[in-house]
Amino acid sequence: MITVRMQHEDTTVAQLPQEIDYDNASLVGAQCEDLIRRGCRTLILDASGVEYLDSSAISMLILLLRLLDERAGTLRLAALSEHYQQTLRLLGLDALFTVYPTVDAARRPAITEAAETAETAEVREFRSA
Repeated sequence: MITVRMQHEDTTVAQLPQEIDYDNASLVGAQCEDLIRRGCRTLILDASGVEYLDSSAISMLILLLRLLDERAGTLRLAALSEHYQQTLRLLGLDALFTVYPTVDAARRPAITEAAETAETAEVREFRSA
């Protein structure tokens, strides 16, 4: 159902299917949960091919957000259509979800955070030497 496009350290980019509804939302969610349980802390969901989402899909996204939040992780939505961005706004969920225009834009904060973490570790290591 999902297609993993990229995995690097604790960041994963996964392509969502064209439709997420009652019939497949639990499977899509389970696949994403598996990625999280295997160490993914930044999950970027590429929604560029999504044509239909129902309330089951929204519920799945909220569950993934909570699961990642429990692990100090981040869920990022990329290339979500304007229609579904508006739906999130109407539901008051736009404050919960960060939506990026492209996968590359969603990856940038993760790359920056990883570099800053590595730099901080190097500074600590230097100071203790």
